[in-house]
Amino acid sequence: MMEFKFDHHAPHQMAALNAVVKVFKGQPQAGTAFENTRGEVGSVEFGDKGIGNRLGLSKEQFLANIQEVQKENELEVSAALVPRATSEATNEANDEANDASSAVDLNLSIEMETGTGKTYTYIRTIYELHRVYGFCKFVIVVPSVAIREGTLKNLEITAKDMKAQYGVPANYTVWDSKNRNGLRNFAASNSLQILVINIDSFASDSNIINTVREQGVKPIEFLQATRPIVIVDEPQNMETELRRQAIHNLNPFCTLRYSATHKNPYNLISRLTPVDAYNLGLVKQIQVDGVTADQNYNAAFVALKEFQRAKKTIKVKLSFFANGEAGGVLKKDAVLSAGDDLFVKSNQREIYRDGFIVEDIDAQAGFIKFTGGLVLHEGDSRGGLTDELQKFQVERTVKWHFERAKKLHPIGIKVLSLFFIDKVANYRSADGEKAKFEAWFEEAFEKFNKQNPGLIPHPANGVHKGYFSQDKKGVLKDTKGTTKDDEDTYNLIMKNKEELLSLDNPVQFIFSHSALREGWDNPNVFQICTLNESASDVKKRQEVGRGLRLPVNSKTGERITDKKINLLTVIANESYEAFTKALQTEIEEETGVPFTGRIGDANRDKVVVKYTKHELTRENYPLLFELWDKVSFHTRYAVHYDDAVLVSKAASFLKDTNHYPAIARLQLKSNTAQIEMDGAGLSPLSKGSAVKSTELTSCMMPDVFSFIQSRIKLSRGSIVAVLKECGRANELMLNPQRFLEHMVAAFERARNEILYEGGVKYERGAAWGLDYTQQLFTDELGEVLQEQVLQVKEGYEDKTPFNYYRTDSKTEDCFARDCEVSEEVKFFFKIPRGFKIPTPIGNYSPDWAVVLERDNKLYFVAETKGTSDPSKLRGDEKFKVLMGKQCIDALKTGVVYQLAVTASDLLEFTGPC
Repeated sequence: MMEFKFDHHAPHQMAALNAVVKVFKGQPQAGTAFENTRGEVGSVEFGDKGIGNRLGLSKEQFLANIQEVQKENELEVSAALVPRATSEATNEANDEANDASSAVDLNLSIEMETGTGKTYTYIRTIYELHRVYGFCKFVIVVPSVAIREGTLKNLEITAKDMKAQYGVPANYTVWDSKNRNGLRNFAASNSLQILVINIDSFASDSNIINTVREQGVKPIEFLQATRPIVIVDEPQNMETELRRQAIHNLNPFCTLRYSATHKNPYNLISRLTPVDAYNLGLVKQIQVDGVTADQNYNAAFVALKEFQRAKKTIKVKLSFFANGEAGGVLKKDAVLSAGDDLFVKSNQREIYRDGFIVEDIDAQAGFIKFTGGLVLHEGDSRGGLTDELQKFQVERTVKWHFERAKKLHPIGIKVLSLFFIDKVANYRSADGEKAKFEAWFEEAFEKFNKQNPGLIPHPANGVHKGYFSQDKKGVLKDTKGTTKDDEDTYNLIMKNKEELLSLDNPVQFIFSHSALREGWDNPNVFQICTLNESASDVKKRQEVGRGLRLPVNSKTGERITDKKINLLTVIANESYEAFTKALQTEIEEETGVPFTGRIGDANRDKVVVKYTKHELTRENYPLLFELWDKVSFHTRYAVHYDDAVLVSKAASFLKDTNHYPAIARLQLKSNTAQIEMDGAGLSPLSKGSAVKSTELTSCMMPDVFSFIQSRIKLSRGSIVAVLKECGRANELMLNPQRFLEHMVAAFERARNEILYEGGVKYERGAAWGLDYTQQLFTDELGEVLQEQVLQVKEGYEDKTPFNYYRTDSKTEDCFARDCEVSEEVKFFFKIPRGFKIPTPIGNYSPDWAVVLERDNKLYFVAETKGTSDPSKLRGDEKFKVLMGKQCIDALKTGVVYQLAVTASDLLEFTGPC
C-alpha cells in the first residue's frame, strides 16, 4: 500500500515549529529518569500519581521569549502574558497567580491555513519539544469525532517517519471511558506519551473521567498530575466558558492552540494566512463553476442585491421572477420591507406562494430571512434548488472529473470528487433504493464514460460511495457528526485514506453529509459539488477547505506542488460572482486579510500555454538548447568544514556578550500569601501576597555532549575546545540550559557562516538527455488560469519558447517585460519547475534563464526576489540563492547566476563569463 512522503524542510511548517520551540528557550532539559526528583529543576517531575512535565522558566523569561518570537515573525507583541483562556472575571481573580511556573496555564496561538499541514506540524512539534527539552506528556484536545479520527490517522501515518527522524517512538492513545486505567498508564510512563481526547468527554462534571472511582480518585486526576502540554485543535470551537474551563481543568502548564480561524488569538507567535498559503502554492488554487437557475422560470429565483437604510426604516432590494402584465415571465427588481410577500410582489407566481414572506432584515449582520427558512446574505442568489438545477450540477461535476482524470490518471494521480448533500434520503431511500442523486450520478457517469472508453474501467455503481451514519438496523440517516453511530462513518472515510487514494480502488466519487465539513479531507479531492439546501449553516470556507490540501501521487505518496495540477473546482449552486463574494467575505472577516482576485471562474479566465513555434526542437529554438546544454546537469553536493575553523569561529562568537549575554545564576521564585478562613474554606488574600526570589546554589547538570551533539554534529574534542577558548566555562554551572543554548547557537552561526563562505561543494554529473529536457518543457504546456500567467507581448514571440510566462509576482512581470524590450536580451524563458538544485535545506528552483548578446554570448540563470542585494534576503531564501550561485558556478560552463530585479541588473554585469 502507498505510504505518504513528508517534506522535512517545508518552510511554513518549520516556522510554526520553531516559534513554539523558541518560546521555551532557557528551559532546563530533563536528564535520565533517575536524575529527576521533586525539588530539582528539569523538564520532568515525579509525583504521587505519575511522571509529569515541569516548567523551569519564570513568567518574565517566558514573556521575553514570546516577545522575541513575535518580533522575529513580525506579529503584534504581547505587552503581558495572557495566561488563561477563561472569562475576564476568572483572569482578574487569578492575577496574583500569573506565573508561568505556577498551576496557571499559558496559551500560545499558532495560525495555519486549512490544508497546509497543521496536524503534521503540531505532531512534529511534540517530538521536537521532547527532543530539545525532554517534555514527555502531551494531550491533544479535539472538538469532534471527525477531527479526533483525523488526528489519530495522522499519528498513525507519521509514526514511522517521526521515529526515523527522532529515534524514539511515541505511545499515542485515545481516551476511552471503558478503559479507565488508561490515564493511570499515561501518567505512570516515563516515555513520550500522547493522549487524544474529545472536549465533550471531559467538559461536564457528569463525564466518567470526572467521576470518583472505587479507589477514591477521579481518572482526570492522573492526567492533571502530569502537567501536560495541551494542544487544542480548532480552538474556535471551544470558546464557551464551560469548554475553556474544562481545558484549564486539565492542569496544563502550556496550551498550544492551532487553527486557521482563531476567535481569540492569545499570544499569537506564528501566522500563515489564506493569502500566504494561496500565493505560495501551499494549497490548491480555486475556481468556481457557478450554476444558477436564472432562466428556469419554474424555480423560486431570488437574489439580495442591497440594503437600503433610511432614518427609521431598513429595506432590501431584491431580484426575482414575476408574472408580466401581458403574460410571460420576467426578472424584476423591487424594494421590500419586513412583512412583504414575494407571492404578492411577483403578481402571484405560484412558486412563491408558501414561505417567501420577508420575516427579518438584519442590515448590520448583512442578511434577510424568509418565513420558509431561506436566508440570503447581500450578494447571494438562489434558484430554488430545483431538480433540474441539481441534476445539472451533478453532470457538471462528473464532466470536470473526467477531464481531470484524463490528465492526471496517466501520471499516477487519482482524482476524487466530493458531493455535499443535505439529506441522506436524496441519495438513497430508507429501504435501500436509489434516490435522485444516485440515479442522476450514474446516468451522468455512463454518459461521460462512453465518451472516454477505458479511462475509468469500473461500472457506475462501483465508483461512488455514500459516507453516512447508520442506525442499528443498518438504515442510513442524517447526522450532526457527534453521535456514537458516526464512528463507523469516519472509520470508512478517514482510517482508509491510503486505500481510497489507490488507483486500484474503484471509488472516486464521494457523497457526504454536511456533518463531515470539518475534520475530514483527502488530498486528491479536485471537485466539490454543493447540493446543500440554501438555508444550510455550512460555511463556504468549511466546504472548500475539504479540498484545499495539495494532492499526492497515488503510487509514490509524494506531494504535488505543480500549480497547473493543483486546482480545485467548486460546482456551486449559485453564480460565480455570488459564491466568490461570499467566500472572500468569510475569509476576510475571519482573518482580516483581503482575498480578492484569487478565485477563478471555471467558465472563463483560462488560457492554453503552448510553444510559440510548432514544436520544441534545436532548429526552432537554437538559443534555448545552447543555454540548456550548459545547465541541464545532475548535481550533488557535499558539506565540508574544518573543525578548527568551526571551533575558532564559535568561540569568537561566544566572547561577544552583547550577542550572547552573560549568564546569571538561576532564580527560584516562591509566592506566599496570607490565608484566611471563610465559609467555603481557605482562600488567599491578594493584599497579603508576596514574591520571594532565592538564588539556586546548584543545578542539575545535563549531559553536555549529548545535548549539543543532538543538535549539531560535532566531536567531543570540538565542544571541549570551545569551552576552553571562549573563557566562559564557569557560566555552565550557573544556568546549564541557558549556556548550552548559547553554545548551540554559536556553533550553528559558525557553521552557517562557513557554509556561506563555500562550505558546500557542488559537483556535476551527466547532462540530462534530450528526451527528459523536452519532458520538462512539455510539463509546462496546457490549460491554466489566466491569473497565473502573463501573456507574451505581440512581436516578441521569437525571444521566448512559450506564449505565456508563468509568473508569480509583479516583480517577475516587470522582469519579463524588461527582457522583451531589451535589445541585448536575445532569448529568455522561465525555467521549468522540474529543474531542481539540491541544497542542505531542500530543493530549490531558480526563476529565469537569459541569453545576452555582446561581443560574445553571455548566459544567465537569474533569480528575481525584489532585490539585487543578497544581504537583504532572509533565512532560507538567502541560503538557497547562495547555493544556487555555487551550484551554477560549479558547472564551469560559462553560465552566470545573478540576483536581479530587472533586466538592467543583468546588463550591468561585468564579471568573467
